[in-house]
Amino acid sequence: MAVTNQNHANYQARLDFIQHLLHDRLDLKEDAEIVPIQYDPECPFKYNNSVYRISLPLPLPLDKSTKDKARQPGCVPIPAGTKTLIMRLSNPIAEGMNPETRIENEVAIITLASTALSSFHPHVVPSIYGWASAAPPSSQGWILQELMPGTPVNEAFKTLDLPQKQKIFAQMAQLLKALQDYEIPASITGFGGVTIDENGRIVSTAMTSVGLGPWPSYEAHFIDRLALALRKADANSYIKGWRANGVRDRLDCFVERGVPAQFESLSSKRDRVIVHADFTTNNLLFDAASERITALIDYDFACILHPSYEFLRSFDGAGGQFRGWSGDEASEQTAMREAKLRGFPSPIPPTVPDGVKWDVAKTWEDELEKLDVRRPRTIAGIDSVADVDTTLRSILPWRVTNSDVLWLQSEEVIVSCRNENEEQLVKLLGRLGF
Repeated sequence: MAVTNQNHANYQARLDFIQHLLHDRLDLKEDAEIVPIQYDPECPFKYNNSVYRISLPLPLPLDKSTKDKARQPGCVPIPAGTKTLIMRLSNPIAEGMNPETRIENEVAIITLASTALSSFHPHVVPSIYGWASAAPPSSQGWILQELMPGTPVNEAFKTLDLPQKQKIFAQMAQLLKALQDYEIPASITGFGGVTIDENGRIVSTAMTSVGLGPWPSYEAHFIDRLALALRKADANSYIKGWRANGVRDRLDCFVERGVPAQFESLSSKRDRVIVHADFTTNNLLFDAASERITALIDYDFACILHPSYEFLRSFDGAGGQFRGWSGDEASEQTAMREAKLRGFPSPIPPTVPDGVKWDVAKTWEDELEKLDVRRPRTIAGIDSVADVDTTLRSILPWRVTNSDVLWLQSEEVIVSCRNENEEQLVKLLGRLGF
């Protein structure tokens, strides 16, 4: 079946690649045990990475763990006695991922995050032991890293009561505060991705999930991404550049005049922080007995951007992401957006099945407030930026542009989604004055 080919093609070749690499780098005399993590061969969507748990035949002795004296940038020696490791293999056909910089960006961001979060004991950022670029002509990018203790928070999150969730949120707020407070090195001059130069310095480069950048400003980042989205919309046989009904002309005017106007209210627009961009409960590990977060993992989408961007991309499970105008002023999501901007009502609305979890969102907000974490309520102008981001998302609706989901839907459903999205896009542009 076609679905199997998405992720299962070359499965054995990947295992053989890892075995060969381990034998070469660690001088293994026997094969290691290699077990895929969160792997479904029939998943219809391409994984960004294939992730494996490595169990070595014997604990690593000191002389083998330190044999490579000329270590790669961002790497540390594998501790003597190590028995288990993690191997991440980048998927060369992952949707929207830039192979030129993705491995280098992840290594560099992990290096920065390790310093930013160095006050947490035990450490919560995995150490890197080796890596190889995914940039052509390389056939396979990879990162060999530390296996962090704990289980994903999302596996237990629904079963936790509110006081237990509050403990998790308190720790998440501490992590976010530390990332926000970290002083970005002077060698990183732009907004976007990062890499490591020939002198070992971490410097600006293209953003992994975009393939463009770095940019001189947060605003330029959005303008460039909007232009890219419009080029991709031109190539989409369903969207056809949104040229029907005059929508494209309105979009072009918005990019030229509207985006600069939207950023006028963001007085902190020059601020830059480490943005994880996938800071969710499935990328947090914790120890269930102590209810302590043990790791923040998966820096695939991480970048250097304005602190508002974290709230546009992260925190599902903690009250949800902060989104722009939705078109339904009476919806609970709109009410939640206003609460995050202006303050939560007292008492908060009751939580109903499949509705907004007001108690969870308020608890998360309270923990952010305790530490004075920069958040929607304290980032003046984030609502205007969120509207720009919503426009960006609307130009390339997932169900009409993602190659993995298109073949799962009928032509009728795709066209219906396209037309519904155009209606929403027209309403959004109208609200923005275009």
